[in-house]
Amino acid sequence: MELQLIDYQLKYQSYFEKFNKAWLEEFFVVEPLDKWVLENPDEAMLKQGGKIYFAAAGDTIIGTVGLRFIEDGVYELTKMAVDKAYHGGGAGQFLCQAGIDKAREMGVKKLILFSSRILKNAVHIYHKLGFTEIPVTPGTYGRADIMMEINFQ
Repeated sequence: MELQLIDYQLKYQSYFEKFNKAWLEEFFVVEPLDKWVLENPDEAMLKQGGKIYFAAAGDTIIGTVGLRFIEDGVYELTKMAVDKAYHGGGAGQFLCQAGIDKAREMGVKKLILFSSRILKNAVHIYHKLGFTEIPVTPGTYGRADIMMEINFQ
């Protein structure tokens, strides 16, 4: 399956919300921060200096990933989700690598992510693509029991 990376456009917002809510509801719960970000990506991410990207297979949007501004030089790889019909086809790794590449292009010094150890495949991909574990910053997401980073310096 050949994938293309597409920049955020308002017409794709529903995919950003739908894919992420489906993933969260399957494994966890949609926390208040998740709900706000997914329903208001312009305000929550884009106006703050973040980015949102989509993976497309032909004309079909199949996944999404975001880069959320945390502080100068630091972004969070976040809201990565793939349509369940396309799980196992490499879209998750494609999106993760695209997020890393875009962060590097933006001159980000450190890229962080929060995850959960129950997501063994995702954690494996993160390690494979160069993330290393660091102590979890408490209070960001209730479901997060692992925090990882890539230092680009």
